[in-house]
Amino acid sequence: MSTETENSIHTAGGGEQGSRLQKRLLAALGAAFILAAVLFLADARRPQFYMLAGKEIETALGEPFEDPGVYAVLTGRVFGEGKRRLPVRTDGAVDTSRPGSYELAYATEYLGREYRCTRRVQVADKTAPVITLQNREEYYVNWLEGYEEEGFTAWDNADGDLTGRVTAVRRGESIVYSVSDAAGNTATAERVPVYTVGPPEFRLNGETDVRITAGFLPYEDPGCTASDRYGHDMTDRIRVQGEVIPWRAGTYELVYSITNRTGEMVYTVRRVTVDAVPTPDPVEPEGKTIYLTFDDGPGRYTDKLLDVLDKYGVKATFFVTCDQPDYFSCIARAHEAGHAIGVHSASHVYDEIYSSEEAFFADFRKVLDMIAEQTGETTAICRFPGGSDNTVSSFNPGIMTRLASDVRDLGYQYFDWNVYSGDAGGKGATTESDTVFQNVTEGIADKKVAVVLQHDIKSYSVDAVESIILWGLENGYTFLPLDPASPTVHEKIAN
Repeated sequence: MSTETENSIHTAGGGEQGSRLQKRLLAALGAAFILAAVLFLADARRPQFYMLAGKEIETALGEPFEDPGVYAVLTGRVFGEGKRRLPVRTDGAVDTSRPGSYELAYATEYLGREYRCTRRVQVADKTAPVITLQNREEYYVNWLEGYEEEGFTAWDNADGDLTGRVTAVRRGESIVYSVSDAAGNTATAERVPVYTVGPPEFRLNGETDVRITAGFLPYEDPGCTASDRYGHDMTDRIRVQGEVIPWRAGTYELVYSITNRTGEMVYTVRRVTVDAVPTPDPVEPEGKTIYLTFDDGPGRYTDKLLDVLDKYGVKATFFVTCDQPDYFSCIARAHEAGHAIGVHSASHVYDEIYSSEEAFFADFRKVLDMIAEQTGETTAICRFPGGSDNTVSSFNPGIMTRLASDVRDLGYQYFDWNVYSGDAGGKGATTESDTVFQNVTEGIADKKVAVVLQHDIKSYSVDAVESIILWGLENGYTFLPLDPASPTVHEKIAN
C-alpha cells in the first residue's frame, strides 16, 4: 500500500474523533447553561435596602438636616448577598424650618424593574421659648406703693410671639414668669425685688388659737402689730375682717391684712372658738306631773297667786318681764318660796325684740339683771315672747331658728307649753275663770307631763288656779317648778 493511501485513511479516522469531541463539548455547555438558568431562577435575586439610622428618625426644628443615607445590594436565596452596591436615587426633602412629618423615598433599578423604600423624618420643636424681661431683672420697690410691671416679651422659634401667653406668679418675694409653646417646651424667667419698704410681717398679740365660753360680753381681741424687715411700723395700716359672735358656738376667723396700692394683700389669721355652755339632759319626772307657768308678770295679782300656791305647797314657774317695776318685789318673794324664775322679755315689743339677735339679747339681759337684783342669783331658763313657734318675728327671716340655738349655746333652756289656758287671746280665749279651769284641766287630762301657760297679770286666770290645783291633786298629779333638766316642751319653729 502506498504512503498516500495510508495518510488518507489516518486523516479520515481523526476527523470523526474531533466531531465527537465537539458534540460532547456543546452538550456540556448546554447543560451548564441550563444549570445556571435554573440556579438563577431559584436564587430569585433582588435588591436589598439598608437604611442607616432607621426607618423613622427625628431632627430638631431649625437645625440643618443631613440624610444618614441608604445603600442597596443584590441578595438571593442561593448565592446570598453581593458586595457591590447599587446606585440609589433619593426623592423628597425635609424642611426643618417647619415642624411636621416628612417622607424620603429611595429607589434603585434591577433588570428593568424599580425597587423602593421610604424613611419617615419627624421635625420636632425641642427648643424652649425665650422670655426677655424689659428693663432690669432686679428692681427697687416700696411694697406699699406696689410693683408695676416693667414689661416682658416671649418668642418661640416655631410659634412666634408668645408674649400674650406669659403668666407671672409671685413666689415668695420674686416674680416668676413662665410660658409654654405648642410642643410643650417651657421657659421661665425671674425678677428679684430689692425693697426699700418691704412686705409687712404680722405679730399676733396673744394666742393664734383662742377658746372662750359663750356669753353676752363682746369678744375683746388682743390685736396685732405689723412691720417690715427693715423696721418700718405698719400697724396703723392693718385692717381686721371677721366677727366673733360671743353667744353663738362655733369657730370664727379674724383676718388681719394690709393691702398695698396695687391690690396685693398680705395677711394673717387668728381663730377664735366659742364653746357652748354645757346644759343638762332633760329628765322625765316619775308619775303624772303638772308644771304651772305664768308669763308677763309680776303684776297686781301676783301676790294673790303666791298666797294660793303657798296654801297648797305647790311650786310654779314665773317667766317675768320688766313692765311693772312696782311689783318686782314679788319676784323676790316667789324665789324665796322655792318657785322658779325665768326670763321672758323686758318690753314684750315684738318689732324691737326680734329686729336682730343683738336687740333680743339686749332685752334678755335687762331681765337677767333685774332677776339677779331681786333674787341674788341668776337663772338658766327662759321662754320666748310669743313662744318659739311664733310668727310675729317673720319680718326677720330665720331669727327664731338662730335664737333657739343661741340660747342653748349660752346655757339656757327654753320652754314652750303644751296646755293653754286661753287667758290671753287666740284659740280658746276667755275672760272667765271657769273657762280657764276647763281649758287647763281638759288640756292636762291626756298628758303625763303638762306644761300649762297662764298669765299672772290676768285676774280671772289667777282666780282659776286654786281649782286647778285641787283638780290636779285629786287626779294624782304632782306640781313641780321648771328647771334646766325638766322635760323640754318645744313647739316646731315656724321661722
